[in-house]
Amino acid sequence: MIKIRNYETKDAAITWELKFNTIRNINVRDYTLAQTKAWAPDHFDMKLWQKRINDMNPFIAELNGKVVGFADLQSDGYIDHFFCHSEYQGFGVGRALMEHILAIGISNGVSRFYSQVSLTARTFYEHFGFKVVNEQSIEVQDEKLTNFVMEKII
Repeated sequence: MIKIRNYETKDAAITWELKFNTIRNINVRDYTLAQTKAWAPDHFDMKLWQKRINDMNPFIAELNGKVVGFADLQSDGYIDHFFCHSEYQGFGVGRALMEHILAIGISNGVSRFYSQVSLTARTFYEHFGFKVVNEQSIEVQDEKLTNFVMEKII
């Protein structure tokens, strides 16, 4: 059974590793190697990640005590990060995280959920009722990546 819990500072390294491996092993299906290396660089300052993830304060998904995903929900309904472990795709991790985020958001009065969604995650978000607002090209480390602004209105 997938357990969703609150983030703890000690989760920073494992969340970076999970994000890195998911981008490099899953998102590489929809983006070039150069794009995924820009998005998840080989060398990244862990102090910067620690600050970013502490500020993001995500929810952590665990399966049998192992961190298998994480996602955040900001007070305005913005989902900044949503990652499922590359080896646990199709196990219900994403569903558990999304259902948790939506329930928490609704209980806190969020009526619009939105995110910048990768090519890889677009169909997942659509499954939960998100609609594409617009397609965009963002620049990361001199690489252009296509993604979608998607939203769900409650």
